[in-house]
Amino acid sequence: MKEFILALDQGTTSSRAIVFDHNGLPMASAQKEFTQYYPKPGWVEHDPDEIWSTQAGVAVEAITKAGLESSNIIAIGITNQRETTVVWNKRTGKPVYNAIVWQDRRTADYCDKLKIEGQSGKILEKTGLIIDAYFSATKVRWILDNVKGARKLAEDGQLAFGTIDSWLVWNLTRGKLHLTDVSNASRTMLFNIHTLKWDEELLEIFGIPQSMLPDVRSSSEIYGKTAGHLAPGIPIAGIAGDQQAALFGHICVEPGMVKNTYGTGCFMMMNIGNKPIESTSKLLTTVAWKIGKETTYALEGSIFIAGAVVQWLRDGLGIIKTSGDVEKLAAKVKDSEGVYFVPAFAGLGAPHWNQHARGTLVGITRGTTSAHIARAALDSIAYQTLEVLLAMQNDSAIDIRELRVDGGATVNNQLMQIQSDLLQTKVVRPKITEITALGAAYLAGLAVNYWSDIKDLKQQWQIDRTFSPQIESKETFSLIKGWHRAVNASKAWADDSN
Repeated sequence: MKEFILALDQGTTSSRAIVFDHNGLPMASAQKEFTQYYPKPGWVEHDPDEIWSTQAGVAVEAITKAGLESSNIIAIGITNQRETTVVWNKRTGKPVYNAIVWQDRRTADYCDKLKIEGQSGKILEKTGLIIDAYFSATKVRWILDNVKGARKLAEDGQLAFGTIDSWLVWNLTRGKLHLTDVSNASRTMLFNIHTLKWDEELLEIFGIPQSMLPDVRSSSEIYGKTAGHLAPGIPIAGIAGDQQAALFGHICVEPGMVKNTYGTGCFMMMNIGNKPIESTSKLLTTVAWKIGKETTYALEGSIFIAGAVVQWLRDGLGIIKTSGDVEKLAAKVKDSEGVYFVPAFAGLGAPHWNQHARGTLVGITRGTTSAHIARAALDSIAYQTLEVLLAMQNDSAIDIRELRVDGGATVNNQLMQIQSDLLQTKVVRPKITEITALGAAYLAGLAVNYWSDIKDLKQQWQIDRTFSPQIESKETFSLIKGWHRAVNASKAWADDSN
């Protein structure tokens, strides 16, 4: 009987499922978008039941599209939007409130209060994270403090907290399993990345009862089997947060290997081996994965606005009809002719972490056209990536020779070339674009011996195209200097003391 792996890829705007064969090739996939809720400015929510129903639906659809039965699925791997927080009743299995999404900023003031109280150093040392509304801990606290009766239920041991992976596993097993993996746990601001355990002192700071928390497991093991959904008895065998899954899907298994995912934002991750490094450049230190007894750590830089800047050119300015048109428009000019675009629509992420900075367009002259603005928009994605890569080199003392890339914007050859020129390093685009789901499939497949080891996986890595620098490094200096001036302008605009 032919055997395959099913990857569940639960993202921020859609749920997807992909069936992979033994060569790591996608056989069939299905995808369904779900509703985004914005109850107040800066608030973002999802309906956990809709996440579950869409994910269960596309799983069945992908298996059917591949012409398979559920008995052909040897294991399920899960990858998920990280930090998004669900709290539910253990008895009924019903959420007490909508999922609070990673993008949500409602707890920003509480984060500022924690910083004033001097908690930053302790939290950074234990978790590798900078205090920010991005992470799960403050979201859990908000639910307990703002949903009627929630705190009392939690203190009585009746509520469960989980990131989206935990919510899916709970539903797949009909409430038999309440667990997460180390990569997702490390994004909660409650998990000690040195001891690999929930931290009692952090739980006390945030006022979160230990009884709410899932068990923490490795990223590749048989956690249990499905009960009634899809089909009973399929092993659930791999879990990783989306960016960690992408790092693994790229086979970035050696220290110093780096990947960048170009989506709505950009997420760059570097494998740093089996010991965490505390960043001095405002990067995050996170658990990449744990396989067997070996834990691998990573440095991560989050860029809030990348592909979203192209969407803004389309929807906000109306200078392109589809996102794909940006490459053709930007190619009408040799360069941006001194125009710089800092897309700080939601503040600046790594390595600045300035939530007050705002989008800035500088260097405009009478001769500036829509093509120059389109080129400056593409440049902005590459410049932001450069800043994070330099921070990684600084923290790790490793010279980065190659950047592996994935995500929607990587189809833009012009952007990939600009990226290579600025970084003065190779940019490598793989043939398989479904890297995040592939990483989850690999983790699950290793657990059930579908693939024997990581060496087995390395042989599957195939390059679509490599971009190499086409300009001299000295030519990039003045370009980068101009970008830094533009970023300073973006920060200065937000500083109302000027």
